[in-house]
Amino acid sequence: MELFKHVKIDENSRVPKYQQIVDSIIEGISHGNLKIDQKIPSINKFSEEFYLSRDTVEKAYSILKERNIITAIRGKGYYVSRTKLIRKMNILFLINKLSWYKMEIYYSFINSIGPNSYTDLHIYHCDESLFLNLLSKHKKAYDYYIIMPHFKTEDLEHTSTTDAVSLALTKIPKNKLIILDNKNIPVKNNIITVYEDYENDIYNALKTGIKKISKYKKIILIYPKNTIYPYPKRIKNGFIKFCVEHNLDFDIIDKVYNDMVLLKGDLFISIEEDDLVRLIEQIRDKEFDLGNDIGIISYNDTPLKALLGITVISTDFKIMGETTSTMILNSERGKYKVPFHFIDRNSL
Repeated sequence: MELFKHVKIDENSRVPKYQQIVDSIIEGISHGNLKIDQKIPSINKFSEEFYLSRDTVEKAYSILKERNIITAIRGKGYYVSRTKLIRKMNILFLINKLSWYKMEIYYSFINSIGPNSYTDLHIYHCDESLFLNLLSKHKKAYDYYIIMPHFKTEDLEHTSTTDAVSLALTKIPKNKLIILDNKNIPVKNNIITVYEDYENDIYNALKTGIKKISKYKKIILIYPKNTIYPYPKRIKNGFIKFCVEHNLDFDIIDKVYNDMVLLKGDLFISIEEDDLVRLIEQIRDKEFDLGNDIGIISYNDTPLKALLGITVISTDFKIMGETTSTMILNSERGKYKVPFHFIDRNSL
């Protein structure tokens, strides 16, 4: 068959034979030698042609099927299912939710990693079962697994990992595992970790703005509870640490309520976008002067917040994506703490 011309099996290579099969077929597709819907040899024919065990060829075909490069049609055989240029580096990118700043990390990574890669993005919505199913479905199919570990408990509280998730992560080869956004996972040695330090980040950022913050009478953190996308408690811990250390009157509420009591001298720190919108609406309706009578600091920057002049405390998401790609391309290992900024605008 035509495919046999493009398969190279080196008996002296340290690369496993099943991987040599995978690489040869991918190379054949990328060079245009194999076309979509083109039939490829059966497992038995392949093993006979190259004097390989059936298990070796079956493993190679299984990886190619997982990557949707070939497909099996019952009673007919195997066919090429994708002829887009298959890059040498295949990456699985697992994020816990779809938000502007998560996508900022993703797009920054895509732009930085360059054209010699193929990245699949999946969202698991902080759900342990969905995450484990995705990981199991795609095991052994990728060169790198980029994971943002944020999960919810039965009480809808945040947890960095679970016993089942931790076990699944330990089964990924360390040289293929990248942890983003959260360092509190059990796999620590010889992996890439590009992370936020939630407690110290908010503490240090607020400390940067203490001169303006201290003019307010009360600091109120709007920290959502019982949400499908829970936030790390370390955010709350860092806020409390800051207020206590600077002897500031503070409170923590779970959301912005309709017709909430607003007092001159209040400073609100909002996390969710919906709370920010409701808060601004009520401040305007009650004719308070934003940035003088009442202040707002929002968690995580977006272009809209910059346009509206909202003061923020925020991770540099662009750097998070760029650093991750750089560490992969340079075969680096270790931890990198992403910068977290206090950005002063008109709402403070």
